[in-house]
Amino acid sequence: MNTTFIDTHCHLNFKRFNKTRVQVIIESMDKGVRACIVPGTDIPSSQKAIELGEEFDSLYAAVGIHPHHTIEKIQAPNFDQRSIALWATNSKLYQLDIDIKELEKLIIHPKVVAVGEIGLDRHLYEETKYEDYKVSSEFMEAQKEYFIAQIRLAKQYKKALILHNRETKTEIIAILDKEWSENMRFQTVFHCCEADEELLDYAKQHDFFIGIDGDVTYGGEKAKFAKKVPLEMLVLETDSPFLLPEPLKSKKLYPNTPANIPLIAQCIADLKRVSLEEVARVTTENAKRLFNLNS
Repeated sequence: MNTTFIDTHCHLNFKRFNKTRVQVIIESMDKGVRACIVPGTDIPSSQKAIELGEEFDSLYAAVGIHPHHTIEKIQAPNFDQRSIALWATNSKLYQLDIDIKELEKLIIHPKVVAVGEIGLDRHLYEETKYEDYKVSSEFMEAQKEYFIAQIRLAKQYKKALILHNRETKTEIIAILDKEWSENMRFQTVFHCCEADEELLDYAKQHDFFIGIDGDVTYGGEKAKFAKKVPLEMLVLETDSPFLLPEPLKSKKLYPNTPANIPLIAQCIADLKRVSLEEVARVTTENAKRLFNLNS
């Protein structure tokens, strides 16, 4: 049987792949990965995802602003005092309007299949390019405004949603309930879903997909969680260059790439006691439905 896969979340648009991108794509195809979704995390990376989609038939783009990067929207630039006063009064909504208009220009591209990676994040990152990074109430408010605006953009243009959630379960569910549309059924994925029963129940009730990444191979709660998720709800992700699966992680064979999708699929097959071919077949069909991929 011909075993093929779709990597529904890989950041091939990141600089980490600038020198190896073509080879990474060739190696991934050799491993049976026939398509990859490349999500944006800000405007430039969303543009880069589209450029890659234009260059490679097997790559598709998602456009969006990751919650981590919304901190840029509340940090005052190096203006004079008068400009800072004006910025403080008007900048957040003004910048949101500018960013949504930029995403709207990108979303109409034929290789764009989703809005993402978007959502909410309360995690305090130790490694970040932003100085004085802290999860303030103002920062969370900016995240929510961007999240809501991007959900509405996806609904307007009938695109799938790639949701990032880290330590914000209650808040993200509240926003999804408020912004709910029946069109979001089978068109939404909890990317790298936290091992949480309430999130799984919500996904079941609303026909969301669950993204499973290389951390499932580490065992523990993520493996137990993946075992509970019906195969019909699963899509495979690498989150390249992050979340390197075992046994590669122990060997420190970084970075993660889409070529490692079969390792994740085999772990799922072992957990569910089904064949690798069955995991490949069902998750590929799920990915096609999620992103409206015809081929």
